[in-house]
Amino acid sequence: PARPWGGRGLGVGGGRPGPRPVVPPSGSAGAPADPEAARRRAERRAERVTAGALELERRLADLMRGGLAAVEREGRAVWEETAARMVDAQAPGLAARARELGALTGSGPGWPVRVLEECALLHLLARGWLHRDTLPAPLAATVRARVGLPSPPAGPPSRDRWLVLASYDTTDAHLTTRRIWVHGTKSGRTGLVLSFGAAGRAPEVSFPVGSTVDAEAVWYPGAGQSRVELSGAALDPGPCPVRPSGVGVAEAVAGYGGAVAVDPWLESCPVTVSGVRPAGSGGGWSLMGRAGGGALPLTSAFQRSPGLWRLVSVSGGADVTVFGELGFEGFRPLAVWAPEGGLVPLV
Repeated sequence: PARPWGGRGLGVGGGRPGPRPVVPPSGSAGAPADPEAARRRAERRAERVTAGALELERRLADLMRGGLAAVEREGRAVWEETAARMVDAQAPGLAARARELGALTGSGPGWPVRVLEECALLHLLARGWLHRDTLPAPLAATVRARVGLPSPPAGPPSRDRWLVLASYDTTDAHLTTRRIWVHGTKSGRTGLVLSFGAAGRAPEVSFPVGSTVDAEAVWYPGAGQSRVELSGAALDPGPCPVRPSGVGVAEAVAGYGGAVAVDPWLESCPVTVSGVRPAGSGGGWSLMGRAGGGALPLTSAFQRSPGLWRLVSVSGGADVTVFGELGFEGFRPLAVWAPEGGLVPLV
């Protein structure tokens, strides 16, 4: 089920990206693949992940028997050790969520509720992996991706003109990830293009916000999956008159609920809301719908960023159309259409 506003999550934009691309060693290009060897490697890795998931289940059961008070006394060390065990099991997705549990422990008022929520999601993911053979194919693909197993794009390619809605980078000690949201002007689908670079180096793929890209798209498998791979891209820097069909506040919230129903580990989903205006009060800033249309609270991180005042300036007190990521922490605006029609980035 969808979590209430204000919970602590693991990131935005559909959760963590999948494993970074693997570049073949020099001289291996064009080398024939050995399907049998690849199958054996995949089986060995699946066995290690299964062993890790079983160990994680035992640790979660011990946690529930001992109570959360014991976790606070032990601090982060127990979760760092658990994460290390999941890395050994070649399950980076499980490892990352275990580390998040360590960060949540003792993190302020209400931390036991947040820890319990994340324990439930981690337990659900482990059980999903252990019973993946009984799941529908899209959900099984989602479980594989959340556990951290690479999954290539699948399906026939489709050509479209893609409007670049937003682009921003996230970094850690080892990797820079560029997240580019695009919208098919013919298909009406919104997809996420991921590009990676080593720490301190910008990813190679870069499209200006507001431009259009003519390219073939192949989607990654998984329930509610929004990640897409573009190939043969031809950039058109001119303005695009087409924009996504915006929805109201109630429809946006319902859409997020539907997305979480098919992917319980989803952190946020893309949405374009129309007929809204930014409004601040003692409780913070929200996007207010038309009279009686409800409100979307803005994420605390966005409220502390310069993008908030850019959004307020573009709106000028009038209704606008905004694209962003909607999750249990609230709505994070990424771009807004100015009254004259141009797309203004907010990140």
